[in-house]
This record gives sequence, C-alpha cells and structure tokens, in this order.
Amino acid sequence: QVHLVESGGGTVQAGGSLRLSCESSGGTYSAIAMGWFRQAPGKEREFVAALGWNGLNTYYADSVKGRFTISRDHAKKTVYLQMASLKPEDTAVYYCSASSQDYPSYASDDYEYWGQGTQVTVSS
Repeated sequence: QVHLVESGGGTVQAGGSLRLSCESSGGTYSAIAMGWFRQAPGKEREFVAALGWNGLNTYYADSVKGRFTISRDHAKKTVYLQMASLKPEDTAVYYCSASSQDYPSYASDDYEYWGQGTQVTVSS
C-alpha cells in the first residue's frame, strides 16, 4: 500500500510560480510511475504530467507543456510539480498518483494510489 501526501498548493497571481510536492510512504517507491492530475470545479479530472520510475520518461498535457516540470527525488521519496507562468485556467485541485507500473501513463485508471489533493488558485 502506497500512501501519498501532497503539499505546496496555494493562491498565486497569474504569471507566478508554485511547486507542488508529493511525499510517498509504504510500498516499493522506486519501482512505480508517478503522475499529477487536476480537477477544476464542474470539470472532470484531467491528466497534467507523469514520469517513470527512472525519472527520465516524462509526459505532459499539451496545456502545461513548457510551463510545468515533473521530477522526483528517490532519496526523499518525493515527486515534484514545478509550475511556472501560471494562468487562471490552471486553477484546480491537484492530485498526486502512483502506479505499480514502472512507465508513465496518461490514463487515470492506470494509477492505483491517490493523494488527498491540494488546491491551486491562480488569480487574474
């Protein structure tokens, strides 16, 4: 069983930056792929970014490509989502997820474990 805890959300003005963290405990951390998803009010949860166990294979949604960077620190069992040039449409609850597969996926169904979410609000 993998337990995920997100942190780092908050309110920022458009054009600003935030870094989300997701600390993992339990399970076999190094052998799993990690992903970030988000859900805005009234909308379905959508894929944001993901990376494989080796941290080299990364996927991004087109809407965040070039602005967001996903990375992981195996020693700290933590995955990060560095967000820059934030826009009001990035406002959502951001969820960290973990998959027992070692390669990243765009599909939420491929992730067995989820954090509780952290709110990101971007004001215009």
